[in-house]
Amino acid sequence: MPGIDECLLEVMRLPGARGAAVVDWTSGLALGTIGDSPGGDHEATAAETAEVARMAAEQPVFAQSRPQELSAPPGPAVEDVIVTTPPGYHILRFVETDFDSSVFLHLWLDRAEGNLALARIRLGEIAERLVLA
Repeated sequence: MPGIDECLLEVMRLPGARGAAVVDWTSGLALGTIGDSPGGDHEATAAETAEVARMAAEQPVFAQSRPQELSAPPGPAVEDVIVTTPPGYHILRFVETDFDSSVFLHLWLDRAEGNLALARIRLGEIAERLVLA
């Protein structure tokens, strides 16, 4: 199973990928980055996107849509957050882990060259295979 670096390399193979990161949404720290950053600073981008991820993950309205199963995995009920801007898309895909599921993949995708639907599907597949040690 691939680690952070391998997953980020795979993410960057997506058409239109400008940059990507694995971020801890509780601390706002980037665990790994690749490519460009929207503001030119990966650490600042990680902190800013962590705020968006945290707001989505901690809202009760989204948690209510989670199935009320006894065996439901820990972590946020939100699968991903998509933010659109005129030049591109930002996809924040939450990663379920064995510990606290406080990690997400952030993909910055060029709007003209990327395919949002394909990127979302592939990011989900990559997130499922990501191994954090």
